[in-house]
Amino acid sequence: MDLRAEFTRPPNILIADDDWFIRDVLTNYLTSAGCRVHTCADGVEAWEAAQESPPDLVLLDIRMPLMDGLTVCRRIKNETPTQFIPVVIVTALDSQDEELKAIEAGADDFITKPFSSIILLTRVRSLLRLKRLHDDLESRNVLLSQILNRYVDQEITDVILTDPERHLKLGGETRPVTVLFADLRHFTQFSASHPAPQVVDILNLVFTELVEIVMGNHGTFDKFLGDAIMAFYGAPLSGDDDAERALRSALEMQQRFKQLQAETPDQLLMSLGLGVGIHSGEVIVGNIGSERVMDYTVIGDPVNVARRLQETAEGGQVLISGETKRQVDNAQVEYLGEKLLHGRAAPVEVFALQAL
Repeated sequence: MDLRAEFTRPPNILIADDDWFIRDVLTNYLTSAGCRVHTCADGVEAWEAAQESPPDLVLLDIRMPLMDGLTVCRRIKNETPTQFIPVVIVTALDSQDEELKAIEAGADDFITKPFSSIILLTRVRSLLRLKRLHDDLESRNVLLSQILNRYVDQEITDVILTDPERHLKLGGETRPVTVLFADLRHFTQFSASHPAPQVVDILNLVFTELVEIVMGNHGTFDKFLGDAIMAFYGAPLSGDDDAERALRSALEMQQRFKQLQAETPDQLLMSLGLGVGIHSGEVIVGNIGSERVMDYTVIGDPVNVARRLQETAEGGQVLISGETKRQVDNAQVEYLGEKLLHGRAAPVEVFALQAL
């Protein structure tokens, strides 16, 4: 039986048995089938080898010096890096009681000595197939997690992956959130007077910093809008400090933008400014679009108010609504009065955020 045609790389097998003859027999069977083999003569050496370089499958005898095979099996199954490695107990102890002990220790199979090479290799191949399927699934989960992390913090990613049926389906729900818009001031003039590659480099430089600040404050990045970004706080995870984290993000953005202005060669950013607008309220939050292409976003009047506040803000200024201010007791602000924002019939209380 040759396993080489079935697997993209030779499977790595760990053999632990205090009998050199059994080790040699197993090694010959498995290397002839296309496997790479590492052998150990005692349980401690086997456990250390499994930790140092986790194999694709482990063959364990029960009676071994220093540490018995069942203890090694338990340790392998109890540690996160090794818990999904298939373990086969290969032993001369031929009784149902011994087999039950092996299963209780976490063993995936139980083979008694003497054994048939065909039976051994068939069971090894079956367990290696399951291990490969698990590894493929883990790789897909890692990729999905990396994709989600481009939009949300790792903590939010973990929540989404625990219940993807709820969080990744088309549709939305009503939720209170705080919406943040941040926009570069005078960027149109900057774009007209600088080469396109330089304009793109500046946008990427600024956006990289702003998005990191959103993620660092457990916000959800929504989208890029030309020279602006949109983010929100309170979905898919909500907390009592959603509005405060949005304000903290805005202050950190302004501070970091000033640092970038000082650090960028040739004072490229000195002609630009950053305006931020923040508003809180109930929105529809969820996946909007189609089953093929969807956008996790927020829809509702609070989004429009936050954007209008951002459009009103001057470079270096953070404008927040009265609704957001009332949710953050420790916000130091300057009252700018009631302003009639474009597209709204009623005026909005506007405050300039100074500190937390």
